[in-house]
Amino acid sequence: MSWIVDSSLTFFQKFCVNVIKCGPIPNHIAFIMDGNRRYASKTKVEKAEGHVKGFDKLAETLQWCLELGIKEVTVYAFSIENFKRSDDEVATLMKLATEKFQKLLDEKDRLMAEGVCIRIIGNLSLLSPELRKLIAEATLMTKHNKKAFLNVAFAYTSRDEIVSTAETIVEGVKKGFLDVDNIDEDLFSDCLYTSASPEPDMIVRTSGELRFSDFLLWQIADSHICFAQVLWPEFCIWHLLACIFKYQRSYNDLQKCKTLKEENGNDRVQRFLDELQQKQLTQLKSFIA
Repeated sequence: MSWIVDSSLTFFQKFCVNVIKCGPIPNHIAFIMDGNRRYASKTKVEKAEGHVKGFDKLAETLQWCLELGIKEVTVYAFSIENFKRSDDEVATLMKLATEKFQKLLDEKDRLMAEGVCIRIIGNLSLLSPELRKLIAEATLMTKHNKKAFLNVAFAYTSRDEIVSTAETIVEGVKKGFLDVDNIDEDLFSDCLYTSASPEPDMIVRTSGELRFSDFLLWQIADSHICFAQVLWPEFCIWHLLACIFKYQRSYNDLQKCKTLKEENGNDRVQRFLDELQQKQLTQLKSFIA
C-alpha cells in the first residue's frame, strides 16, 4: 500500500468527522502503534504479515488525520529495543522499512503535491547504509513542504534521544558556542530530535497496554493520553474519533494553551543551534553520497 491513500470513508463517517471538527482538533497527534505481532497470532498469519497490515493501517490513519485537519503526526515505528527480537524478525522489519521508504521515494510527485514533510527521528547510525540513504533522500526531498508533517520514530527511544541531546550540548560547551549558564529546558528542547515540532497535543496507544514504552517522554508532559483497547491493525476511524472526542471533553481542564517561544536573544546560543541544524543536514547528505 502507498503512504498516501484515497479516502475510504462512508458518507456517514464523513458526516461524523465534520461534527467532530466543530470542536477543538489536536494540531499534533503521536501514535504508539502496538499490536502487530499479536494481530498476526490472533489471525494465524506470519509475523511479517502482521507488520505489513500495521503499515497499511498507518497509511489509512494518516489519511483520516488529513481529513480531520490534523497537521502533524508522529508514529513510533521501530524502537531500539526491537533490535533485541529474533534475527529473523529484525531482518524482516528492516526489509519492510527499506521497501516502504523506497515506495515513498517512488511516490515523490504525489507526496510533493500533498505538501507532506517527512522527518525521521532516531539514532540513524544503527541502521544499514541502504536504509539510511533512503531515509536521507526522503527527508531532504520533502524538507521544504509545509502543509502536513509526518515524523517517523525509527531506531528510537526517548532515553537514547535524551542522552544524545546531553552529548550535543556538552559538545557545544566544549567548542565555546555555549556557556553552562545557557543550559535550560528551552535549549534542551531545541536540541532534541523533535526540535522542529511542537509538543504533541495527544498521544494514542493501541493494544490496551498502559505504558509509553520509552516514547517522547520529554515531549508529552502536557499531552492528553488515550489508550485504545484494540490491536493496531484493527484500529479504525471510530477509535480515532472517540479519542479526539475524549480530548475535546478534557480540553478546558487538561489542555494548556500553546504559546510561541520567545526568541532567544543570546547570539552564541543561536549560532550553536544553527550549526547543529547544518550538521544534521550534512549528515543526511553524507548518507546519499
